[in-house]
Amino acid sequence: FQAVGFEDENMSRIGCISSLLLSATTEAFVSQRRSSSSRHDSAGKTRREFSSVGRVSTLFAISEEQARQQFEQDTTNGAAAKALYNNGELTLTLPRHSHEDDVNAVLEMSESFLRDIHSLSASEAAEALMPACHKDAPQACTSEQVFANSYVDLGRVDTVGFDYDYTLVTYTDELLEMIYDMSKERLVEKNSYPKEILDELKFDKNFSIRGLAVDRETGWICQLSYTHKVAVAWEGREKVSRERLMKQYTGKRALTPSERKKRLKPLNDLFSMAECCLMADVIQFFKYHNIPFHARSVVNDILSAIGSTHISGNFHRIVADNPSIYFEPKPYLASVLQTLKQSGKKLIFVSNSPFWYVDAGMKYVVGENWRDDWDVVITSAGKPLFYTDEQRPFREVSVNTGRIKFKKIDKLQRGDVYTEGCLKELVRCTDWDIVKRQESSKDISAGLAETSLASPNVLYIGDSLFADLVDAKREFGWTTAAVTPEVGWELEKAKQVEYLAAHRTIDLLLHTIRQVQSKLGNKARSAEDNILLDQLESMVSKWRDRQQHLLGNPFGSIFRARHQPSLFAHSIKRYCDLYMRSIADLRHYSPQHRFYPEDSRLLSHEMRTSDFECWDFDN
Repeated sequence: FQAVGFEDENMSRIGCISSLLLSATTEAFVSQRRSSSSRHDSAGKTRREFSSVGRVSTLFAISEEQARQQFEQDTTNGAAAKALYNNGELTLTLPRHSHEDDVNAVLEMSESFLRDIHSLSASEAAEALMPACHKDAPQACTSEQVFANSYVDLGRVDTVGFDYDYTLVTYTDELLEMIYDMSKERLVEKNSYPKEILDELKFDKNFSIRGLAVDRETGWICQLSYTHKVAVAWEGREKVSRERLMKQYTGKRALTPSERKKRLKPLNDLFSMAECCLMADVIQFFKYHNIPFHARSVVNDILSAIGSTHISGNFHRIVADNPSIYFEPKPYLASVLQTLKQSGKKLIFVSNSPFWYVDAGMKYVVGENWRDDWDVVITSAGKPLFYTDEQRPFREVSVNTGRIKFKKIDKLQRGDVYTEGCLKELVRCTDWDIVKRQESSKDISAGLAETSLASPNVLYIGDSLFADLVDAKREFGWTTAAVTPEVGWELEKAKQVEYLAAHRTIDLLLHTIRQVQSKLGNKARSAEDNILLDQLESMVSKWRDRQQHLLGNPFGSIFRARHQPSLFAHSIKRYCDLYMRSIADLRHYSPQHRFYPEDSRLLSHEMRTSDFECWDFDN
C-alpha cells in the first residue's frame, strides 16, 4: 500500500476503506496484489471479493462483463448498480497513463478499492463505509441531535423565545399544496392566466428546497453558494446549461451585490417551497405550450398571488378548522416547554401569525391551557420590524373575541395576549428582575444595551433565518437557534449504503488525483497528463451528480450548492449558534447543557485531516 504512494498524512481522507485496511490481512493483501500485478491489464479485469469486512477470501481474474454481473448481484439495490454502467456515465474503471508506471500503480490500486466499496453486502457496507465518528463517538450523530456552531451554555440563558410557524408547530404537505392551489386560482381569476393550469399543474413536494432564489429577470430558480455564485439553476423544470449560466452571469456565474439585490428574490422559509414550485411549473407550462411570456411579469404575478393568499387569511381559517389534517403531532413539545420553565427560564412567544390562528394550533399540539406556560405572548409581531422599530406600541388582543383593544399598554401581564410592539417596548413593559450586563456593544441599540434582553442570555428559536434570527443576532447579540427539519432527513439519507458508497468514492477519487499529481512531480504537464487529470475530475463530477440525485430533488442538499457550502448553510453558520431538526430534540439535553461546536477550523491547512471536500471541477 505504501509502495504506491498512499503513505502521507492524507491517508485519513480515504476513510472509506479504513475498515478494509486496518485489519491484520492488509499486508498480505498488498503482497498478493503485487505478485498478481502481471495478470492485471488496463481494462481492469481483476476484482477482489471479500467474505467479510477486512478479510480477503479470494482473488481471481474475470471478464468485465462477469464483473458487472457479479457486481449487480452483490449490491443490495440492483437498479442502482445497473445505473453505474448505463451508457458509461458512471464507471469504476479508472483511466491509465501510457508510460507513467508509478501513476498507473496508484490508479490500479484505487480502482481495486473502488470495486470493493461497491461490492460489499448491505451489512458489510454499513460497517465499512460508516464514518468512524458515527460509530465510535460517545454521542452518535443522529437526526435528533442539536448541532452547535459556537459555544452555548444553556445554564446562562434566562429567557427563551419561540417562533410559531414551522417551529412550535409543523405542517403536513397538505398545507403547501393548498397554498399552491389557492395561488394558482388567483393567477387565473386576477391575472387571466390560462385555465388549463388549474388541472395540469400539481404541487410537487420533491422539487424545491429552502435557501433558493428566483431571478426576476429570467425566472430561473437558482441555488447560490456561500460566495454568491449561482451553482445551479432551473428554468421551469429544465436545468439551465453551464454555458447559459456563464453567459447570463458575466462569465463567473456570479452577480455583484447591487445586481443580487435588484434581481434575486430569496426563497428561504418553508412556506416559500410552494411559490418556488409554482414559478417553475408556470414557466414550464408556457414553454411546453409555446406561449410567449415575459419572465419578470410571471415572477411578479406569482409573488403577488402567493402574498395575497397569505394576507387573505383563507388558508389560515381552513387550517384552524381542520388541525388534524394540517398539523403534525408534537408529542414532546409540552414536556420541553415544561422543562425549560421549571429550570427558571422565562418563555416568550413571538409570532407573525394572528392570535386566533396560533390559538387553534397550540390548543391542538399542547392543550387548551397552552398560554399558562408563557410569560409573554405576542402575535402579529411583524418580524423583522419587531426588532428594528423603536416606537411601535403593543396593543392587547381579547382572548375571547380576538378583537384589538385600544388602551395604552405600560405593562405586559402574564396570561394576556398582545400584538405588534417592538423589542424596545418589550423591555419597557416587563418588570422582570433583569440582570445587568457587564459589557455593552456598539452594535446594540442604546436603549437596550444594559438589559439581558439585549444579550446572549436570550435564546430565540425560529425557522426563518431573515425574519426570525438574523436581526436578533446581528442587532442585539441574542443566542439563536434554527429549526431545520432538513438536517434530519438528510442525515438519514446519508446513512444509506448507496449514498455512503458515492461519498467514499468521491473521497478516494480526490485522494487519487492528489497522489497522481505527486507521482507526476513538478515538471511541466504533458497533454496526456492533463487529459488524465481531466478524466479523473470528470469522474468526480459524475459521482457528485449521483450523490446529489440520491437526495431526491433537483438541487440536492440545502447545505451544499453543488460542491461548495450553500449560501443557506453559510447563513446558518454565521447567524445561528445552534440548529436542530425539531424543538423536540431539546428533550435529550439538560436545561443547563453546554454545547460545543464540532470543529471551528476554517482554512484549508486547518482541515488537512478532514474527509470533506468542496472543490469545484465543473468550471
